[in-house]
Amino acid sequence: MNVFERYAPFIKDYIYRSGWQTLRAVQNAAGDAIFGTDENVLLTASTASGKTEAAFFPILTLLDEEPSRTVGVLYIAPLKALINDQFGRLNELCEEAGIAVTRWHGDAARSKKQKLLKKPSGILQITPESLEALMIGKHMEIPSLFGDLRFIVIDEIHSLLRADRGLQTFCLIERLCALAGCRPRRVGLSATIGDPELAGKFLAAGSGRGTVIPKFDGGREIWRLSMEHFYNSAPQADEGESGAEKIPAMEEATDTAPSAADPGIDYIFAHSRGKKCLIFTNSREECESVCQQLRQYCEAKGEPDRFLIHHGNLSASYRESAEAEMKDDDSMMSVCATATLELGIDVGRLERAFQIDAPFTVSGFLQRMGRTGRRGSPSEMWFVMREEHQEARAMLPDSIPWYLVQGIALVQLYIEERFVEPPRLFRLPYSLLYHQTMSTLAACGEMTPGELASRVLTLSGFHRITREDYRVLLRHLIAIDHINRTENGGLIVGISGERIVNSYKFYAVFQENVEYTVRSGSEQLGTIVKPPPAGDKIAIAGRVWVVEEVDHKRHEVFCTLVKGNIPAYFGDVPGDIHTHILERMYRVLCEEKTYPYLMSHAVCRLKSARETFRKSAMADRPLVHLGGQMWGLFPWLGTYAFLALERLLKLRCRERLGLKGLQSSRPYYMQFTMRVSEEEFYAIVRGAAEEDFDPMELLYPREVPVFEKYDEYVPEELVRKGFAYGVLDVEGMKKRVLGWPASYCQTGLANLKK
Repeated sequence: MNVFERYAPFIKDYIYRSGWQTLRAVQNAAGDAIFGTDENVLLTASTASGKTEAAFFPILTLLDEEPSRTVGVLYIAPLKALINDQFGRLNELCEEAGIAVTRWHGDAARSKKQKLLKKPSGILQITPESLEALMIGKHMEIPSLFGDLRFIVIDEIHSLLRADRGLQTFCLIERLCALAGCRPRRVGLSATIGDPELAGKFLAAGSGRGTVIPKFDGGREIWRLSMEHFYNSAPQADEGESGAEKIPAMEEATDTAPSAADPGIDYIFAHSRGKKCLIFTNSREECESVCQQLRQYCEAKGEPDRFLIHHGNLSASYRESAEAEMKDDDSMMSVCATATLELGIDVGRLERAFQIDAPFTVSGFLQRMGRTGRRGSPSEMWFVMREEHQEARAMLPDSIPWYLVQGIALVQLYIEERFVEPPRLFRLPYSLLYHQTMSTLAACGEMTPGELASRVLTLSGFHRITREDYRVLLRHLIAIDHINRTENGGLIVGISGERIVNSYKFYAVFQENVEYTVRSGSEQLGTIVKPPPAGDKIAIAGRVWVVEEVDHKRHEVFCTLVKGNIPAYFGDVPGDIHTHILERMYRVLCEEKTYPYLMSHAVCRLKSARETFRKSAMADRPLVHLGGQMWGLFPWLGTYAFLALERLLKLRCRERLGLKGLQSSRPYYMQFTMRVSEEEFYAIVRGAAEEDFDPMELLYPREVPVFEKYDEYVPEELVRKGFAYGVLDVEGMKKRVLGWPASYCQTGLANLKK
């Protein structure tokens, strides 16, 4: 097919105006799939490859040829910032054809939403949470809004593959289509899909269509990558070593931080001057701390502030100011950010990304790397790995630079195998089941139990949940007054349930802390959790403020700007690290291989870590003697398999091992004391793993492991079941333990038989 000739005239005009000489491979492939089939389409291509245009050129052509009577395209994105970014691009593309583009999220204009409700047409851009709100609040208008919906475009679909938020999105899509009586095609877009076939099945679930995954030559990826290690105080890893090779930085520093500055932050300060950079951190607390320090360096040197901040707890004005500054090609400001700037926002001519410590996932690394390299330049990322010097009495596990090794493993897995984390499809999402049950009742009103089950339990995300489990949930919700039974035997939302459903926080299924809005005069700064009393200081928006007043009733904090540097706290952020990453970390420590992107400190630090690894016999056996009765266990398992092993030791092996004082640094190692020998340890643990036990036995008596947002409203028996069967990776744990060579166990088995 000549895809260009198939495009609508206004699409061709747009291409001419943009000065494109030819279509990219992804655009030709997407055109063939969308024009030539009636299936769903999954487009996987590198960041800045033109995926958005590749999908929308043929979609808009079809919409132009046969206009929809309602909204024709529903565009779902995980972030408001991504919607705001794509809004400008789509508006420019659609303006000539008279195709309306409407944003629908918390920061969007109410008047535009009202206009769409009166005359539905064109493209609607929305987040999963706003779609949930729309399904509840405008339930009766869904058929008139979406009755002739042709396409659902899901951007950055990889971000929805491993958590309840993704299942929520697809539940909403299925509910919307059933209510509106439409059967749209789905188009998923992502730069980081590890298993396209599995992701294609996820995309298609409940649609009644297959998924086409176009194959094409995406061209050669070119990276500029460096990774440096810093102790937080002198000396550095390569200082004082005779014969240590000095590897120059990728460029000369253009600035210096004040004396006594944090060496890692100093490095970022020195190599970001005169450039537009993104500085990624793994938490909002670290983001605030880094921004504070960098701004203090500017002040100490008498320079203008050249650093901004962007994370999910900041007000819309702060976030949008940072986004606008990033898009200005003449700006030389740098932005400290979390995952809020990780996804496909066009940040203009960004020259460099810094990453402090290792991200949790290969996907996160690739997305952050992909923020750079637009406008024809190669992608560029500088990792900055930080670590405290070990105390003289520190134990062996503390002598391994885990973040440095993890960073190398992430990079190598993608280079060598193109590995990216696959979807998590085998969970028991009872928290989401509660949420969708309450959402359906709130939207539809009174329903019989059978009608409710037919609406909710048939959604593809709940395929592993039995009707008996659903009956248990409904009985519990009636008992706690979240659902009431009417005189006719129907079900409605109860008084206690209304308090949950009527809150705007109900629309999100991801975990939230109780947040307080922070204000300084008329300016809204953002939100925090656990506000301190009046007179204490808080950190937000990259600055320090003294608290004047805390209004606990309205959840508001009033403050005044002051100087200083203090830590911020926004709530815990769990990390889901895949087992394959831990396995590659083991290989990093085993092999003698050098990595061309390592800088001089990192080379020396890795060398010393490998020496420690070899001398301690960690390479040969997972259990290492740390002295006395203290042992360290290095199972090289991902977060949820590690957690399963931890519980196996505590709940099924404790007495036989004489286990005491088990402490974990998940998912890297455990430390404990025990009374048995090394061989007996292997024999006991292997024997426990070989037993045919119920995963429910890995829960403590009376334990209710509230793991997801709405677990507190789910019956305890279902919370326990969901954790045992849907969170703990028991199979992954068993596979690792049973893979330990039998020779480890032989002596132990003989001793145990005696």
